Amino acid sequence: MSQTVEMTAELPGTFYTRESPGSEPYVSVGATVSVGDTVGLIEVMKMFNPVVSTVAGTVVEVCVEAEDSVDVGDVLLRVEVS
Repeated sequence: MSQTVEMTAELPGTFYTRESPGSEPYVSVGATVSVGDTVGLIEVMKMFNPVVSTVAGTVVEVCVEAEDSVDVGDVLLRVEVS
């Protein structure tokens, strides 16, 4: 039986799905992530803080859009643990 883990925001700010406007998203549905992979950025007062995966598995849902405002505890994405 598989387990789905919710990755949540640890900081309030603006969530970014890619490093720059022309680059590919860090992750999308179906992507495989490993522990330590950057899956997004949260910008707080012009400082960009990486959101790092704490599990290995497959992204099953991205719950926020690019440049959405997030608060502590908001679900950013869900990963099915492998």
